[in-house]
Amino acid sequence: MSVAVPTDFNKVLYQSLAEADPEVQQIIENETYRQFSGLELIASENLTSLATMEANGSILTNKYSEGLPGARYYGGNEYIDQLEVLCQQRALKAFNLDPKVWGVNVQPYSGSTANFATFTALLQPQDRIMGLGLPSGGHLTHGYYTAKKKISASSIYFQSFPYNVDPATGYINYDELKKNADLFKPRMVICGGSAYPRDWDYAKLAEIAKTQSAYLMADIAHISGLVAAQVQNNPFEYCDIVTTTTHKTLRGPRAGMIFFRKDRDAEIEGRVNAAVFPACQGGPHNNTIAGIAVALKQAAEPAFKEYAVQVIKNSQAIAKVLSGKGYKLQTDGSENHLILWDLRPLGLTGSKVENICDLAHITLNKNAVSGDTSALVPGGVRIGTGALTSRSMTESDMEKVAEFLDRVVQISLDIQKTSGKKLVDFMNAARQSDAVKQLNKDVEAFATSFPLPGVPDTSVIKKPAH
Repeated sequence: MSVAVPTDFNKVLYQSLAEADPEVQQIIENETYRQFSGLELIASENLTSLATMEANGSILTNKYSEGLPGARYYGGNEYIDQLEVLCQQRALKAFNLDPKVWGVNVQPYSGSTANFATFTALLQPQDRIMGLGLPSGGHLTHGYYTAKKKISASSIYFQSFPYNVDPATGYINYDELKKNADLFKPRMVICGGSAYPRDWDYAKLAEIAKTQSAYLMADIAHISGLVAAQVQNNPFEYCDIVTTTTHKTLRGPRAGMIFFRKDRDAEIEGRVNAAVFPACQGGPHNNTIAGIAVALKQAAEPAFKEYAVQVIKNSQAIAKVLSGKGYKLQTDGSENHLILWDLRPLGLTGSKVENICDLAHITLNKNAVSGDTSALVPGGVRIGTGALTSRSMTESDMEKVAEFLDRVVQISLDIQKTSGKKLVDFMNAARQSDAVKQLNKDVEAFATSFPLPGVPDTSVIKKPAH
């Protein structure tokens, strides 16, 4: 059988990216080298597998599939239905859940949309919610607002009253949370955070929620891979609903999922599904669901538990070195994938350290620490070990990473002595610093000695010409 030749106006559809758009191709190559040559310490990022990227970049991106498997608004979804059901099954298996007790929606575009769909499903406008405050390590979507402005949609459409960590210890103050819940009487208690270096006491949270006849929701976006590997406490034992992203410690593509406990509420499945679509978003991204399915299969394998154990060991190795040098860490350490480093005793801001790190091939982020008065000038930085563990680094390598971080701080202090405290003057001096340039070279040499997930042959990675 002969195949027709593409028409002239369609020939571009058959070109490779390098042929069709060399500018975008070059940007991708530059980003590949950046990831290869640097130390990725942002706690909300990871490096996904080659198989996951292949699925996520597949022809499945072409298909529209509004609705649910077996009940789509478009035809031609027989294989998409198979894919989504497979992803649902793998999600339940990865977290060791009984499909008679738990269900899951794998369509959310992100963790933020998963959270808002959950609120839409279970709450009425202006219902009351309590989540960990952002300055205490919580997340924007858990009801964050300031004295002057409601920042997140969750604070705009619902009444939010945050709970906090104990300023002396950095740990969540469950007793204070209970007292405030008795006064505020929330409809939902939210647990989970983006910068909390300790595990969660879901049993205590469940007791507090029960006294208020409130839903207990866990947002495990940051620790979902650690939960799946059973190296963190299990929120599914106590919570009514669990949301997560799929790309952090779970090591999949960027998306979200909502798990709902259907044995306690016969209507919750329909409410959650309707809240995702059509209430909060349109048709699912089937290519991303394929990537999630691949990542979930990998997360259910024994090697993934070894990875998760190593993530925690690596966090604790960095924390041990930094603590040994006299630096202040929130909660004095970590039992998950992240460390929160309080720079205020040094007279440094998180912004300055983040910017010096950028100049030195180290990527981390400025972050508020307990007691900060300004979100714009946070007093700390957040350090995560998920990505470096995916690059096969272990404790001895983390000791070297911690030494690099120590050098960053010492260089920052030296620059600040001569440049003053204004960030613009500080950065102008940093760009001229020989110590920063040497650190850049040392970090690059160290980082490029490790493999990069998704790139089978790192010898083909090209350094940008500029």
